Amino acid sequence: MIAPVHPLLRTPGQPAKVGNVELFFDLVYVFAVTQLSHHLLEHLTPLGVLQTATLWFAVWLGWQYTAWVSNWFNPEHLVIRTMLMVLMGLALLVSAAIPDAFGERGLLFAISFVAIQVGRTLFVLGSLGRDHALTPNFLRILCWLLVSSAFWIAGGLNEGTTRLTLWLLAVACEYASPMAGFPVPGLGRSKTSDWTIDGGHLAERCQLFVIIALGESVLATGASFAHAHHPGLAVWVAFAVSFVGCVAMWWMYFDTSSGDAAHVIEHSDDPGRLGAYFHYVHVLLIAGVIVSAVADDLVVAHPLDPVSPKYAAVLIGGPLVYLFGNALFKRVVYGRFPLSHLLGMGALVVAWPLLPRINLLAAGASTTAVLLLVTVWGAYYRRSGHRALPMQHG
Repeated sequence: MIAPVHPLLRTPGQPAKVGNVELFFDLVYVFAVTQLSHHLLEHLTPLGVLQTATLWFAVWLGWQYTAWVSNWFNPEHLVIRTMLMVLMGLALLVSAAIPDAFGERGLLFAISFVAIQVGRTLFVLGSLGRDHALTPNFLRILCWLLVSSAFWIAGGLNEGTTRLTLWLLAVACEYASPMAGFPVPGLGRSKTSDWTIDGGHLAERCQLFVIIALGESVLATGASFAHAHHPGLAVWVAFAVSFVGCVAMWWMYFDTSSGDAAHVIEHSDDPGRLGAYFHYVHVLLIAGVIVSAVADDLVVAHPLDPVSPKYAAVLIGGPLVYLFGNALFKRVVYGRFPLSHLLGMGALVVAWPLLPRINLLAAGASTTAVLLLVTVWGAYYRRSGHRALPMQHG
């Protein structure tokens, strides 16, 4: 358990509320998500997808590790608030470097990101002191982050395939280590039961990032419509289709599971383990929203253009990844993989080879119809008295 009172930690026993400074901190990630979607739109190749995914994993890592720290530390304290502002400035540099992260700004991206990860952890260790119960965990985290930092910096100093390979190794270090307990020779490994987090706070923070990602879909739809000087019927219909698809994604997540998720993690005997699950599930779920935003941009900007193979991959890939991530989320919350999502994913896979025969508007309408049907199914199930009960994780 966390030691008695520490001047920078949240008050033990009181629910951890999301503070205004955390919402302000999130603003920089609105910019990051926009940069990622534009990067993918401009690099619709297998290599471009892999590069964008690598950058997205880094963005998510920086945000998520900070969310865990603000779960323990009081963001309203002047010292913690200052730390968040410094991290926000560094995250702004990371976001600004995204368009050319695999070009001339690779080193800027790497150094800024390493400064976030390592700097935040050093700050925590300095604040906790040697004898605090959380200190061993953050020491192990620091060791792993130093390893991944070497890969990030080495990647920034190299180019092309070498940079991508080194950055993928860095991502692997930072994603694999938490579930393994950050094992370090001589320091042992952490147990998720040691991560005494406030589940409601972490669940709400994840939900807020979903809102950020959905906001990019709204922005992409609105911006593409605004750039149409004389929008005809096709553009108007494309606008409606894209907007309805965004609403369906919001409804699917927030109407049927987000509130129950907070309940589950708050009442779990091991909230740290569930928090780690949230960490992995949401990176997929939000990635699906970002890819869907790119699809919305394409549909509204060029509704009558034929669907090329790369466009088909985006139109299907976004909703497919979102449904999969959302289904995994519900699996954590309710203990089962929802049939509606499974059928929706199957419908998207079946439709994939058929898309090149139609235009972008018809393709967008098809994928939106799938999302809408899955959403309606879930909403009806929830309100018909057959609502699944949250799992009691022990």
